[in-house]
Amino acid sequence: MKRITVRHGMVFASAPASDGGPASEADASPEVPLAASPDTSSGLAPGAATLATAAVIPVVTPALAQEASGHRPCQAEAYWLLEPGQGEIRAEPLPAPQAGEALVRTLYSGISRGTESLVFRGEVPPSEYRAMRAPFQAGDFPGPVKYGYCNVGRVEEGPEDLRGRLVFCLYPHQTRFVVPVAALHLLPDEVPPGRAVLAANLETAVNGLWDAAPRIGDRIAVIGAGVVGCLTAWMAGHIPGCQVELIDTNPRRAAVAVALGVDFALPAAATPEADCVIHASGSAAGLALALRLAGFEATVLELSWYGSREVAVPLGHAFHPRRLTLRSSQVGSVASAQRARWDHRRRLTLALSLLTAPALDRLITGEDAFADLPRVQARLAREPGDTLMNRIRYD
Repeated sequence: MKRITVRHGMVFASAPASDGGPASEADASPEVPLAASPDTSSGLAPGAATLATAAVIPVVTPALAQEASGHRPCQAEAYWLLEPGQGEIRAEPLPAPQAGEALVRTLYSGISRGTESLVFRGEVPPSEYRAMRAPFQAGDFPGPVKYGYCNVGRVEEGPEDLRGRLVFCLYPHQTRFVVPVAALHLLPDEVPPGRAVLAANLETAVNGLWDAAPRIGDRIAVIGAGVVGCLTAWMAGHIPGCQVELIDTNPRRAAVAVALGVDFALPAAATPEADCVIHASGSAAGLALALRLAGFEATVLELSWYGSREVAVPLGHAFHPRRLTLRSSQVGSVASAQRARWDHRRRLTLALSLLTAPALDRLITGEDAFADLPRVQARLAREPGDTLMNRIRYD
């Protein structure tokens, strides 16, 4: 099977190790560059060496050949990060499902851009390797690692009541996979599968709002109009009487805010004296702004994750006189106020049930084929531009 690899702006084709694992120096065949060309759509200067769409060469893999023959594939294809900055599509063994398991064919997966870009760049600190493991992650940070958690597919084999059903699973980017049926979440009939890739990010936003605990009528500032920030603002906007302002340095996010039914402001024009501030920009400047906008005894909730970066927190000025609370939130643990009654499954089921709103389709700003995933991950980590959720299509 040919292996497609992206490294330093070039696409290479080579033969993988015979065991399907990461190729070693001894058994890897020479890599052959396929193509490189200017890319003016990525935000780089004309003439910058990046990857051309034409560089992807269709490859007939054993899994595709088995599928075409009508037999159940015994192999799948998965995206792996071999080392920071270098990803590839490679073969994966696909065991037959046992009792209590199901075989799922992936229709879409989503790139959780903030976290997956940190993983791609190798910015997960060793102290957080265990905490940042995804439920079905294979390998370890910084690589080789198979990482991801926004997968939507259809059950092909398994219990009779699940066959043919659309499901969400916290699984990496892979064409087919076998998991325990308890790991699958049925999609509500009103939620299209293409939108369901937002479920994991919406679950993060739900947990964040539980931690922030805004009240009816609050002035709520959400800083950072990425996917999690937008979803948080959208839900907060449905709390009766609340005035929600979504704040971002990108003026083009204003149209997204309008679609979500909330106000928008650039940082310089943001409204002060907020009752509740939720920070999701992943930047030190955004956190400093959050502390400035917070009113007396307000809570600033930190939803960003900075990986291995050190971030300065301005705790001088009005931080103490205003008696501010700076609090972290992380989706790995259910918010303390809900933990006695809610578990992770109930929380994710709630998130899926909230995805019925067509306005949320505005958060899916790009779609690429699975075969292009190594290049897409490299582009998003290098220059995301206006991308919010980038959806991956499995043909």
